[in-house]
Amino acid sequence: LGISGRVFVNDEEKGVIRQQLVKIDKAILRIPNLAIHLQTAKEREAFAVNKEDHLSPILAMAVEDSLTTGDSSDEVTKDEWLKHQEPLLVQMLASELGVETENIVDFELNLFDVQTASLGGVNSEFVHSARLDNLASCFLSLRGLIDHVKSGGVQNDEDISMIAMFDHEEVGSSSATGAGSPIIGEAVKRINHALGAGADSPILYDRAIQRSFVLSVDQAHAVHPNYAAKHEKNHGPVMNGGMVIKRNSNQRYATNGVTGLIIRQLAKSAGLPPIQEFVVRNDCGCGSTIGPIISTATGMRAIDMGCPQLSMHSIRETMGVKDFTHGLALFTTFFANFSAIDSKIEE
Repeated sequence: LGISGRVFVNDEEKGVIRQQLVKIDKAILRIPNLAIHLQTAKEREAFAVNKEDHLSPILAMAVEDSLTTGDSSDEVTKDEWLKHQEPLLVQMLASELGVETENIVDFELNLFDVQTASLGGVNSEFVHSARLDNLASCFLSLRGLIDHVKSGGVQNDEDISMIAMFDHEEVGSSSATGAGSPIIGEAVKRINHALGAGADSPILYDRAIQRSFVLSVDQAHAVHPNYAAKHEKNHGPVMNGGMVIKRNSNQRYATNGVTGLIIRQLAKSAGLPPIQEFVVRNDCGCGSTIGPIISTATGMRAIDMGCPQLSMHSIRETMGVKDFTHGLALFTTFFANFSAIDSKIEE
């Protein structure tokens, strides 16, 4: 596991506390499993992991008692927060950022799998990687927007094309920077101000909300060949078969008849494979997305969709190579042709 995040550094010369991003892309830590020989038959069958007791990563063989050498008087002058941090970790961060250890006043760090993505399958038709959910859609949406700009689409747009990548989607989105925050609504208000509408035109703001359309795109569940019974028998998305719309009658997904129709028409106009559909079995639960969260908070129309993949939330996930192309093409045509399709549907 590598380490990434942000570090707060006290810049005494300038009298400010700087936020510096850090990414140590090498295997600094690892969480080793218990050898199978030391497990009972019952433990092997259960494969139970206690998150508190069994998931502490190993950083080094031993640690020093303090960050600096010297007599006990040195301890009095050290920041109290710093005294309670792992010394070797702080030293490593300081070295990476080129600062003194005593100038680090806080940090916000995460661990990530450092193994790079790889192609798989006899014909290299698969991508095996960590965090395809949701980095695949982040990449595709950004690349699609860049291509839209380069093609001159922005100059010809009557709409505002934008993407949003939210924090904390996997833990509920209820945060100041998550999809449950006011960010989307505030963005529309600021755009109104930038266009000269301002607070004097609440009707224009309401109309902008009603005309807006959100693609909530993470990833979708492809049929697993070893667990095909987990899928509703009439809806079996496959990898390399095109994008997937996700539907749920309990409103776990934001897709409805109109939003689904718009996306299918967009895909058809771009010559893409017919949009696949994922519907969870009636006796099975499904995950949640940010689509319903944004729709609830703003009233915007939304659809939940994504590229089909296997092993979602595993250390190593798998998706089809062709679906990168399918996804990019859909984003590109969405930015370019959404209004033309949307205008054909009666309100």
